[in-house]
Amino acid sequence: MSHWLVALVGRPNVGKSTLFNRIVGRRDAIVHDVPGVTRDRNYAEAEWAGKSFSLVDTGGYVPESEDVMEAAIREQAQIAIDEADVVLFVVDAQTGLLPSDSEIANILRKKQKKVVLVVNKIDGEKKESELGEFYKLGLGEPYSASALVGRKTGDLLDAVTKDFAVNADEKIDPRLKLAVIGKPNVGKSLFVNALLQEDRHIVTNIPGTTRDPIDAILKYYGEEILLVDTAGLRRKSKVKESIEFYSAIRTLKSIERCDVAVILIDATQGLDHQDLRIIDNATERNRAVLIAVNKWDLVEKDDNTARAFEKALKEKLRIYDFIPIIFISALTKQRVYKVIELAKQVDAEQNKRISTSKLNDILGADIKTFPPRSKSGKEIKIKYITQVKSKPPVFAFFCNEPKLIDDNYQRYLQNKICEHFTFEGVPILLSFKQK
Repeated sequence: MSHWLVALVGRPNVGKSTLFNRIVGRRDAIVHDVPGVTRDRNYAEAEWAGKSFSLVDTGGYVPESEDVMEAAIREQAQIAIDEADVVLFVVDAQTGLLPSDSEIANILRKKQKKVVLVVNKIDGEKKESELGEFYKLGLGEPYSASALVGRKTGDLLDAVTKDFAVNADEKIDPRLKLAVIGKPNVGKSLFVNALLQEDRHIVTNIPGTTRDPIDAILKYYGEEILLVDTAGLRRKSKVKESIEFYSAIRTLKSIERCDVAVILIDATQGLDHQDLRIIDNATERNRAVLIAVNKWDLVEKDDNTARAFEKALKEKLRIYDFIPIIFISALTKQRVYKVIELAKQVDAEQNKRISTSKLNDILGADIKTFPPRSKSGKEIKIKYITQVKSKPPVFAFFCNEPKLIDDNYQRYLQNKICEHFTFEGVPILLSFKQK
């Protein structure tokens, strides 16, 4: 499936985030509010009329200080425009046309991109007359909508997705595709260079020097492995938020294209909020994941260091404690090829199938020992379990009251599947059906 990226741009307070939530809210995404994991809603998967796309809201990264504010908004609009397939340009009917709207429109006209102009906050027929002045932007016919009440958002989405293909499987490339992702300056380019044994990337210690990602082919014991190398940042930016925003869009695109995400974290900094957000983005898209702790050569070590570090990491990962961890140094090339071995193992795990009889025997016993309880006191009976899909693995549980099975019990079942059948590095999906 070729994956489409739609970017919402516009000045602050025109209702981009409201529109973002309105579009994403149409899709029943499973969102777990898990302590310790920040779900940043600047990026999300959306679907309209059988067409899937990624939606990016540029409003989430507004810098604190006034003087960089305009530069950052301009720069982020620029980044989003460069990366997106369709730009959804949001303006505000209540304030009317402002100079900053015209400035964004100028940028948009110069790019050969499909732009859908939406005039937000038009919540009734009477206000339709306010559309007139927005023709001055020279971006074609404006669409009226109210993100808040949902008025005409269907027409808008029809226009946005007009050229998108309906979800379908495209020709499958049998090669293993690895995405090397992580925060800017964590050593992604150095790691890729170490694998390829050649300087394909300009490596400096200034965050933001990687150019556009070029897929590299790694020949590994006669096998071709595709490295979907995510760029850190290809333009020099003084604005921290823009670097982060660009890096995040890049990461998103690479996750979409990979089989296994190799997430690099910095041994000298440990796991932080930004790392968790990247892990969250990968698992939310049902990608298999492994963590490579880079710069391990800079850590003072004794016999217990790696074990203690891993234990601390697992505690921070919480619901993601199924992700395997490996300690590497891209600089000294220590264990860089072990990452490939581990990625191959993780890929084998996500393609694994467990027989129905095994599932019912083994998990059936766990369910008997600890049956699901419902708040209403109704008896819940799980009668039958089967694996319906691999990559990612999906397990169907047939029961009398599927809606009554709570999150804690689902977590219990996921843990039991991992305990018996490993699935290391692989997000497991459960589906509960009426029997």
